[in-house]
Amino acid sequence: MLREQLAIQRTFLANQSTFLSFLRSSMYFLVAGLSVNKLVNGEEAVIFEYILFVISGLLLVVGIINYFRNRKKIKQSEIHIGDYKLKYEK
Repeated sequence: MLREQLAIQRTFLANQSTFLSFLRSSMYFLVAGLSVNKLVNGEEAVIFEYILFVISGLLLVVGIINYFRNRKKIKQSEIHIGDYKLKYEK
């Protein structure tokens, strides 16, 4: 029982870590989009800037969807473990 609960906690932490990785990547693309205008002049810079903004937004949305979908699966798998707290907290 305890081993399964620890596995659930590791999975939950891995899910959070994955979400934070998506968030970090999204912020990198956002910063790249903000700074590309300073590095390159012209119409191509504006187009490239918008492309980076779209990629940033997509990464954020995919990360949020992935996080909540996996969180729901983790919560559902906790049901199969049982009342581990009653046995191990005494």
